[in-house]
Amino acid sequence: MQYNNIISDFTDGITTITINRPTKLNALNKATIFELHAAFKMAESDFDTKVIILTGSGEKAFVAGADISEFAHFDEESGRLLSKEGHDLLFDFVENLTTPVIAAVNGFALGGGLELAMSAHFRLASSNARMGLPEVSLGLIPGYGGTQRLAQLIGKGRALELIMTASMIDAEKALDYGLVNYVVPQDELLPKCIDLAHKIKSNSSLAISAAIKAVNANYRDGVNGFDVEISEFGTCFGTEDFEEGTTAFLEKRNSKFTGK
Repeated sequence: MQYNNIISDFTDGITTITINRPTKLNALNKATIFELHAAFKMAESDFDTKVIILTGSGEKAFVAGADISEFAHFDEESGRLLSKEGHDLLFDFVENLTTPVIAAVNGFALGGGLELAMSAHFRLASSNARMGLPEVSLGLIPGYGGTQRLAQLIGKGRALELIMTASMIDAEKALDYGLVNYVVPQDELLPKCIDLAHKIKSNSSLAISAAIKAVNANYRDGVNGFDVEISEFGTCFGTEDFEEGTTAFLEKRNSKFTGK
């Protein structure tokens, strides 16, 4: 597929998706959201893709926010539809992929940019990264899952402070809060993500997918995460990967998983 706003590259089991609007600080507009949906959907359906890395082009921004010019004149119903479509096409979609997604936050991640990073399964940041949800300064609230995921990741009190003050935090504060897993110099960000991706893809992709489903279940209303864990645990016993993993352990050799 030909993209205008993103770049998707596959190498050695890893698909790297780069938001490529550097003159707009990689701001999310409707076209970019559609392209990201298509790229993630394609990577998820590709058996050879074991890990997805998401980042922004240039050295200034991961995603500096949403393209405000697209919705500045919306009414209430248009605003609700904008949020719903974003959840369905991208933010909830990414969170519920069974292929692990690592966000490489290489600069500003503000508003929709931070919401996109939070929809990934975990995040790494460059030392120059700055993160925040400034929507209340526009008379809005975060509308792409920010009110939910930020509180899940850093706690209710810290989340409400960041949202209500429209403040930014630096990478070290994000690390202290648990919003990101690592902070590294910018030139080491993608290599660190790739190193982690290789560690992930050496394990059973079926088991990893099951783990994502089980962990995500804890954050869904009306769903018992323990029940999902029990079900997914049992399902693993019917896979070739389980047979290979246990056999390799008993034979004291490295596993050679097939994803079956």
